[in-house]
Amino acid sequence: MGQHWQELIPIDRYVVVANGLLHEFDRKVLTFLYQPLVGSACFSLYMTLWTELEDNTLWSESSSHHLLMNLMEMNLKDIYNARLKLEGIGLLKSFVKTEESGRSFIYELQPPLTPEQFFLDGMLNIYLYRKIGKNHFARLKRFFSIQKKPPEIEYNEVTKSFQDVYESISPGSLQYLQGVADELEVEANKAFFGRVEQKEIQIDTTRFDFDLLLAGLNESLVPKKAINKKVKEAISNLAFLYTIDAIQMKSIILGALDEDSEINIEELRKSARDWYQFIHEDKLPSLIERTQPTLHQVQQDKPKTKEEKLIRYLETTSPLQVLKDLSGGAEPSKSDIQIIEEVMFKQKLLPGVINVLIQFVMLRTDMKLTKSYVEKIAGHWTRKQIKTVKEAMDLAINEHRTYLEWSNGKKSGRSSKQKPIRTEFLPDWFDEDPKKALTTSPKENNNDLEAKKREIEDKLKAFRK
Repeated sequence: MGQHWQELIPIDRYVVVANGLLHEFDRKVLTFLYQPLVGSACFSLYMTLWTELEDNTLWSESSSHHLLMNLMEMNLKDIYNARLKLEGIGLLKSFVKTEESGRSFIYELQPPLTPEQFFLDGMLNIYLYRKIGKNHFARLKRFFSIQKKPPEIEYNEVTKSFQDVYESISPGSLQYLQGVADELEVEANKAFFGRVEQKEIQIDTTRFDFDLLLAGLNESLVPKKAINKKVKEAISNLAFLYTIDAIQMKSIILGALDEDSEINIEELRKSARDWYQFIHEDKLPSLIERTQPTLHQVQQDKPKTKEEKLIRYLETTSPLQVLKDLSGGAEPSKSDIQIIEEVMFKQKLLPGVINVLIQFVMLRTDMKLTKSYVEKIAGHWTRKQIKTVKEAMDLAINEHRTYLEWSNGKKSGRSSKQKPIRTEFLPDWFDEDPKKALTTSPKENNNDLEAKKREIEDKLKAFRK
């Protein structure tokens, strides 16, 4: 996928269409349930597009994206990214037509899930719980709940049926209806509008290795027919949500079998959640992009050089996995995970950029993550609007002297004019002359330094595999 300016330019035209009627109640659902997940920019874009629809109209007039930029006071790149997030969470569908005069888009607004669908979704409700916490989540459940009617045992229903109130039409009326039958049909190329219920979020089932799963399941315990379409969809969603592979999913499925050797989807969800919370000490997954979005991946072709292989690794690996790889497969500490999560949420850095930051900081500070140092560099990268792995690597190379001063500033009492002595280790992707001698402190033991360097190189080789 190309950059945003290849996909969208200000003069491109668009119209807005609604997939069915949107109700005022939908605003509350979008505000309280969706906005915490997608952010204010996405929420603002949805509301702006919705407002372009006049009352009782499902189509808007044609506008340019330049007008949209002025209305929202946002640049086109941010609008494009917000559009992608709305598409991903199921609130927008986009269609494009390219002609000699230029491109035109149709933005089809999708209604949000009903509160009942959302809170029983099994994916979005988990993310919302993780994002806003137990107390606020319970408050929203109360907000979108109503008191059920009193138990029927106390009241007898006296409602009349249709046939109790109305009489059948006469034969003469039937003849009249036959004469106007054509008038009752909707005109060609038109349709009656009404409320369209939104479908729940569904992860593509091809992302999960079902062949490996089925190969590991004993058919006498779990018949193949038990892995039907609904079960496959549930497994795909749970695998994405909780980062479960086919081997781990096997034991979870066995715990969700009923007495008829069928898979109970609710039990499957509960088993997957219990498994994740057991592994992660009662925590739930957060809504962060697990790996670098395809839009911001620069290494699309098969990598050939070492640098291209490293870029590909950083683009296709989650920050959590990078931390594990740097630790030789051991689970990262709570404090390290918390530092990275806070940076991702507060600084809004993409996962691939975070991976470069992790590698850069840990190799520079003797395999330690220092919160203040990480946040300072992350803030700089945010202000520079770094989006890709290559941009992050280039900036780290260009600014590594400055970052060295930041890391040594509080430890040294030297004058700021004094040239710093370089004692840190650097990742392999730094473009420096290999013949240049590594300057060290006179008190540094050369043997220890070489041993430390070999140790770092071994760790790099380990996680590249």
